[in-house]
Amino acid sequence: MASRAANKRLTREYKTISENPPPYIIAHPSESNILEWHYILTGPPDTPYHNGQYWGTLIFPPNYPFAPPAIRMHTPSGRFQPSTRLCLSISDFHPKSFNPAWEVSTILIGLLSFMTSEEMTTGSVGASEAERKWAAGRTRWWNSTGGGSFKDGKTVQKGNVKAGDGGAKFRAEWPEMDKENWKWMKENRIDPATGNVMQEPGSSGQGNCSPGMALRRPSGSQAVVGAVVEGGRAVGEEGKGWIRRNKLLVAGGVIFTYVLIARLLGDGTGIGS
Repeated sequence: MASRAANKRLTREYKTISENPPPYIIAHPSESNILEWHYILTGPPDTPYHNGQYWGTLIFPPNYPFAPPAIRMHTPSGRFQPSTRLCLSISDFHPKSFNPAWEVSTILIGLLSFMTSEEMTTGSVGASEAERKWAAGRTRWWNSTGGGSFKDGKTVQKGNVKAGDGGAKFRAEWPEMDKENWKWMKENRIDPATGNVMQEPGSSGQGNCSPGMALRRPSGSQAVVGAVVEGGRAVGEEGKGWIRRNKLLVAGGVIFTYVLIARLLGDGTGIGS
């Protein structure tokens, strides 16, 4: 439950951000809990996230603004692990570095700035520009269908918001935007179950230049784009094993072993002669 100070502060900040939203950012508190905020970042031009619709949450502590919120981005982006707490200087990972003068808008501007950089932290993922563009093209579909699980809309996802709730949570928090997303999917013939473009009846699928073609997954990419990052380092990519990641070490070991065997054989020949 929010303290009196937190309630007063967040109420004021909601008024401020509603009247003067920062570029590419909108946000509001949940009707049922003022400590639970929902935001949408729109991918800025000249970035791999251009026109992407990135939805996430800020969960504020009861003693805000004397402690920072937990920050999550639910929409797959190729930049962050979906629905995972992000380790940032403005998040609850670093309460001692949080400045009480910072507001919701400050936090979200900082998040957008970090997102469009290449700095890595816990909760980040590594992905190519093509993969991030592919993910950006699927954001509206993902938000409104729960990643294609819209047929199971009665399922309630407990805890973090992830694929599997049929888009119910997004629809509850962003009803008008959800309607726009479904209209966009209909206009662009996006299959709600897969996020792929549906071919016209009798079409071979060749020569289709509709906007939805950007939704085709880049060769070799994963369903949720990116390699998981822990402690600021990418620690895994699909198809990348230990030998590939440490090929210089392996090559050095092979050379060392070869030289050692050669010397031993040479010594043995000398002793026997």
